[in-house]
Amino acid sequence: MRRRNFLALTGAGLATAGLAACGGSESGGGEGGGGGATTMRLAFNQTENHPQFIAFTAMGERLSERTDGALTIEVYPNETLGAQQEAIQLLQDGSLELAMVGGAQMENFSEDYIVFNLPFVFDSQEHQRTVTNDPAIIGELYASLEDQNISVLAGLHGGVRNVYNSKAPVVTPDDMAGLKIRVQESDTHIEMLNLMGGSATPMAQGEVYTAMQSGVLDGAENNELVFNDLKHVEVGPFYSYTRHLMVPDYLIANPAVLADMSDEHRSIFEEELATAVEEEGALWGEKVAEAIEAATAGGGKFNDDVDAEAFRAILGPFSEESVPDSETAQALYQATRDAV
Repeated sequence: MRRRNFLALTGAGLATAGLAACGGSESGGGEGGGGGATTMRLAFNQTENHPQFIAFTAMGERLSERTDGALTIEVYPNETLGAQQEAIQLLQDGSLELAMVGGAQMENFSEDYIVFNLPFVFDSQEHQRTVTNDPAIIGELYASLEDQNISVLAGLHGGVRNVYNSKAPVVTPDDMAGLKIRVQESDTHIEMLNLMGGSATPMAQGEVYTAMQSGVLDGAENNELVFNDLKHVEVGPFYSYTRHLMVPDYLIANPAVLADMSDEHRSIFEEELATAVEEEGALWGEKVAEAIEAATAGGGKFNDDVDAEAFRAILGPFSEESVPDSETAQALYQATRDAV
């Protein structure tokens, strides 16, 4: 019952938040229209093993089948189309159709997105997925970027972020002292990591391995998939479960993408996107288990003996104080915590 309810919820969220944001149901033309075949390119900064790559590649195949080849998605992994900031610029310019971006990037366009990027805001993957696809909670937030040529179509699980480094396991904030740790390019995350006791260093994902290898960085904070798939285990094997962040990723589009679809194709797109969001969530457990096994075989040392309460004591007040003063942000934070 819970699975069926989530699909219905996600479909409603896409219909009201994503599709309305892309110009409304009248702008795409009549039934079955839309002209020739359209391949929507999706910029992605992770590997082909990532749940999002798998889910959206499968979505593209289903779209092609259901629209007789008129619509499909081609996912470009490993920052092939540029790092996230570059991909967003291309999307805004109309040179790119779709991109998967981390929550930290969204702060550059609206400070209200900070709410979902704060430590300990989400209690579980299901809590996060439900909130970030509930039109009653995110409708106004997602629609707010339309005037910047960004349509936010869905929120996805981006994993649980933990600290890893080349020196030693982290048990308490004291163990972070002196460690240069990569964070996403976000003022919020810089302050967060510094409060945790480390020295925050913002950097694009593709530069992290070399920076750790050369000693520019001591480590990073990310999920197990990134730790293993990007071979960070080779240069920073000590992975400690601080569980300080669960930042969502977002599928974004140039507003013309859905506005140019026929009503029929738009309906198919929203149905398949709801399925992809569900599939991505289900794949995480499987892929995390595989990543831990592979990383352990490659020398990774996973440490679950972390004083989580010590980190929560530092970061809990920081989260509450960091919620922007806007009415939208305050309401988002309250609705998110109420949804637990």
